[in-house]
Amino acid sequence: MSAPARVTPSASETTSRVPRGTLYRGNEGMWSWVLHRITGIAIFFFLLVHVLDTALIRVAPEAYDAVMSSYKNPVMGLGEVALVGAVAYHAYNGLRIILVDFWSWATRHQRQLWWGVLGLWLATMIPFTVRHLMNVFGDFGGGH
Repeated sequence: MSAPARVTPSASETTSRVPRGTLYRGNEGMWSWVLHRITGIAIFFFLLVHVLDTALIRVAPEAYDAVMSSYKNPVMGLGEVALVGAVAYHAYNGLRIILVDFWSWATRHQRQLWWGVLGLWLATMIPFTVRHLMNVFGDFGGGH
């Protein structure tokens, strides 16, 4: 009795439809993951700088005053909008992740929940941005 003949798979059977060398899939889950990581890293670095510049008050109060006065410019005002945006997205998406981790209905609806995160983020950021930039750049309405 001889061993069965070995069949060589065709090229179409051995090649994947997913491009090799990348994990990117381009759907909501990937964008949610990428934005969550980026905002988490950005918040970490902000907190690191914040702790360091606040620590200056004990070491060199004059340097602390100089650093604080350098923060009072329009570029930093835009940076504050970015910071609040990062914190808001990270928090809302973190709540979505908790829901997906603990409830099966949320796992089935994770795509809709992510769109809800974006909607809630916009509902938070639009009024905040308008109000904050009015404070940063002054009231352009000619108020007293």
